[in-house]
Amino acid sequence: MGKFEITKRKNGEFQFNLKAGNGQVILGSEGYTKKENCKNGIESVKKNSQVDERFEKLEAKNGKPYFNLKATNGQIIGTSEMYESVARRQWYCFCEKECA
Repeated sequence: MGKFEITKRKNGEFQFNLKAGNGQVILGSEGYTKKENCKNGIESVKKNSQVDERFEKLEAKNGKPYFNLKATNGQIIGTSEMYESVARRQWYCFCEKECA
């Protein structure tokens, strides 16, 4: 099972990371000015990660695959790490559903 971890950035904003059981970061959030808004972002991940269509699967300029998780309004909730293969990205999309 995964867990959410909230941290405070140097600029004072809050962010969350969703980590797998092995400690690997699956998804990182944007910065939030209030901790409560950060917690709302976590709830949004829990809800939206259960819907396949919310995963936007992309490829970076360096060719590495990654994904964004989007809310129903199209806003990006979080972004994954870069992966070495499309298969690895797909596995982490599945893992996020299970961890969230």
